[in-house]
Amino acid sequence: MTSAAARIAGEATGTPVPHRPLYPRSLEGKVALVVGGAGAIGGATSRMLAQAGATVAVTHMPSEADARSAQALVNELGDSHAAFAADVSDTETLIAVRDQIEARYGRLDILVNAAGFTKPVPHANLDALTDELIDRMFQVNWRGQFASVRTFAPLLKASGDGLIVSVSSIAAFTGVGSSIAYCAAKAGIDVMTKALARALAPEIRVLAISPGVVDTAFVPGRGADFNDKVTSSTPLRRIAEADDIAAAITACATMLGYSTGHIIQVDGGRAL
Repeated sequence: MTSAAARIAGEATGTPVPHRPLYPRSLEGKVALVVGGAGAIGGATSRMLAQAGATVAVTHMPSEADARSAQALVNELGDSHAAFAADVSDTETLIAVRDQIEARYGRLDILVNAAGFTKPVPHANLDALTDELIDRMFQVNWRGQFASVRTFAPLLKASGDGLIVSVSSIAAFTGVGSSIAYCAAKAGIDVMTKALARALAPEIRVLAISPGVVDTAFVPGRGADFNDKVTSSTPLRRIAEADDIAAAITACATMLGYSTGHIIQVDGGRAL
């Protein structure tokens, strides 16, 4: 018997039938916050979530250039969407965004942690990985993501169907990345995802997307020669585009309704 038939039979006999969501799940009426929404992956994700029906708010660093990028994205998405200045390393700015979202929309259903920072440091050059750089790496890439979760968890819990998706990296388990500190911070995101999935259930699902190399300007100094080299050693013979990562994040909201605590690789098989 199909779930629809079971539901009809249950209604006829008065027997309660557990609710099973229809897929893809509609995002109409949902509010999504993309932290780091002015970046390449954040922007692509914002577009896809909006196309799926969500009202999207994005955060951007409090600089004039980032504000312009975020506002251009919001103008593209439409009047119901919004951009807010925030720095994930400064929790007070996240709290201010939470207050603005609550005042404007009255709810929050989806949180996407897409903010990040890195600086290439050869793994063998231990002296180049200074205490200051290590602290900054963890401040933005781990503490900042946790601070976002901590700040917005009350709104997500109130939704009753909350979702958190953090952007991790296969560097978390391959140990190959722009720096050892970056690899370690991403490993921390994977652990955080599993721990929070238990702690915040059942009101909030928690997932992470783990890309390989993505064709963006995120890592300073990487050019076409690096991309070509990675392409040749990746089973699917191309590196990811921002839309590949955005599609996986959107799938967490629309298709993976019974998944939580998992790290989903979107790497073209690179980690094989």
